[in-house]
Amino acid sequence: MRVGLLVCDHVREEFRGLAGDYPDMFESLLGDRVELVPYGLVDGEFPEGPEVCDAWVTTGSRQSVYDDIPWIHRFAQLTRDIAASDRRLIGVCFGQQMIAHALGGKVEPAPQGWGVGIKTVQVTEPSWWMDPPADSFRILNSHRDQVVELPPGAVVIGSNEHCPVSALTLGDRILGLQGHPEFVPEYSAALMEARRGTLIPDSVVDAGLASLEVEPDRSVLANWIRRFLSG
Repeated sequence: MRVGLLVCDHVREEFRGLAGDYPDMFESLLGDRVELVPYGLVDGEFPEGPEVCDAWVTTGSRQSVYDDIPWIHRFAQLTRDIAASDRRLIGVCFGQQMIAHALGGKVEPAPQGWGVGIKTVQVTEPSWWMDPPADSFRILNSHRDQVVELPPGAVVIGSNEHCPVSALTLGDRILGLQGHPEFVPEYSAALMEARRGTLIPDSVVDAGLASLEVEPDRSVLANWIRRFLSG
């Protein structure tokens, strides 16, 4: 299966020794059963159209979907084009937010502040691709913005107190995850420390670091993602 990876940011050079850049993280997550084809949207490299890959996955980004930046506007149109096609799309973090933003929902900074570290998401709408089935899952987070209004037709399938729209679907071909299934705890910790006291308050970083005492459900999420992409 040929999956286009829409790369919306890059890992800082000093952190690449932990898990590589974002394409490396997704390759590690999904394994060799998926052929990942990266497109550096943040660098101006866009696919010719939805049909060039069997399915699509987006990375996160330090930007916001409502930023007035040319490549973000192009990404919004690409999202609409993929949604109008017969291809599947999984939006991760910034990608979930773009699904909402581009298709008629709303994204804004969360009044409760940054979500970092491991968060437990309650599954509110079990789906066929959730194999093995689970009532909840643990996933690494790093976000300030959240989806606050769903696009028409979207359904919340995962939620928690900090992020009510932790996961969504739109029809049977679009899936959004606010968390980062591709992250490893070491990278999450490095990001939090780098933002301590500037972007993220010390107390939030401390709580986020403490949450890393448990492992994320990375292998479960990897299987869910592969099943969703394959249909």
